[in-house]
Amino acid sequence: MTDACVTPERKGSSASSDPMAPSDITFLPISLSLIRVRVISTLISYTPLIIGALVCAFLVSKWFWIAVLALAGLSAWTLWLISRQVKAMGYALAQDEFLIRKGVMFRRLTLIPFGRIQYVEVSEGPIARAFGIAEIKLHTASAETSGTLNGVPSIEAARLRDMLSERGAAELAGL
Repeated sequence: MTDACVTPERKGSSASSDPMAPSDITFLPISLSLIRVRVISTLISYTPLIIGALVCAFLVSKWFWIAVLALAGLSAWTLWLISRQVKAMGYALAQDEFLIRKGVMFRRLTLIPFGRIQYVEVSEGPIARAFGIAEIKLHTASAETSGTLNGVPSIEAARLRDMLSERGAAELAGL
């Protein structure tokens, strides 16, 4: 393993350094268009439920106002959380690994060795395509080391797909 993918703890640094932000790795942010895509998806999901609860509140019973308030509160909290989640996401290319960082409260750093990548999948939904972003899925022999990265600009996703596939095949051939 080279120094480019070694975390500070492996180098003998103090234990107080952040394990989610290795000092020798620069993470690239994903596109902030993912915020708009997730907001639209959330509104598409919650709006029919809120409208249904409103209709029931007017026609059936006043007790359905509790459901209206609960759904409105849940949707507001989800909309507030989306921007924080998206801003916490990032990716990096190390010497031998692809790194994916996610999470606000429950943070996760996934390191995927290039030699373990079997195939790379790029997908776009209709809303994401309208905003020019894609999702990259890295598949390995082990489900624990597979990774997904949302919100990558489509052009960058195509470049990463080609580069990761090429590096994965080269590393696998060298084993």
